Amino acid sequence: MNKRQVVLESISALLIMLFLYASVSKFLDFQRFIGEMNNQPFPNSWTPFLVWTVPSLEIAISLALIFERTRMVGLIASLVLMTLFTIYTAVILLHFFDYVPCSCGGVIRKLSWPQHLVFNLFFVALSVLGIILQRKSSFKSIIITKNSFV
Repeated sequence: MNKRQVVLESISALLIMLFLYASVSKFLDFQRFIGEMNNQPFPNSWTPFLVWTVPSLEIAISLALIFERTRMVGLIASLVLMTLFTIYTAVILLHFFDYVPCSCGGVIRKLSWPQHLVFNLFFVALSVLGIILQRKSSFKSIIITKNSFV
């Protein structure tokens, strides 16, 4: 395994741990998660959809990141979800809302909003790096496969 592959596997592992930890924490304290989602600055009618969709997406992304065949989809989904979380955090820091509880799971809930922003930006950067490395890795395998048939 070359350096690029080790870094890509490490990025995938970190993202998997993040998303599995966050989703399991939400499901383990589901009533609290529902309450926090009801206190968000969007309509409470969205809560039933969001409380099942967000953690389920986190699990689905984790599963996609495990397998080489679906890793690019997982990395792109990770980038999209973390970018949405980051934009939401930035909007909160810009005081668009009076009060916004953190609906994150586990110890992530204990972060301040500026810490959330840095945390999210770190995982956005990891996702971007993972996509770049995965593309290079996929491109190399296409060239190797093409040259194998020549």
